[in-house]
Amino acid sequence: MSIPSNEKFTELQGQYLAFIYCYSLINRRPPAEADFQAFFEVTPPTVHRMVIEHESRGLIRRTPRPARSIELCLASQDIPQLRAQTINSSVARY
Repeated sequence: MSIPSNEKFTELQGQYLAFIYCYSLINRRPPAEADFQAFFEVTPPTVHRMVIEHESRGLIRRTPRPARSIELCLASQDIPQLRAQTINSSVARY
């Protein structure tokens, strides 16, 4: 299913979609809201609000109750590329 061309999403919304896509490919299961928090370094209410917004716009689908039930509702070619994130580490560079 492809999203209509007149219905675009913001760059940040696109990054959330790209994260869902990449995370699901790598881990063979959808991300939990805690995974979004860790990756985007945001608070739980911010993640939940974004998930609700994606669902209301028809970009994702969720099943009530089960964890990790996020499913993308658009074709992979409609998902933007996930941008690299800076990683904070306590390990000194050498």
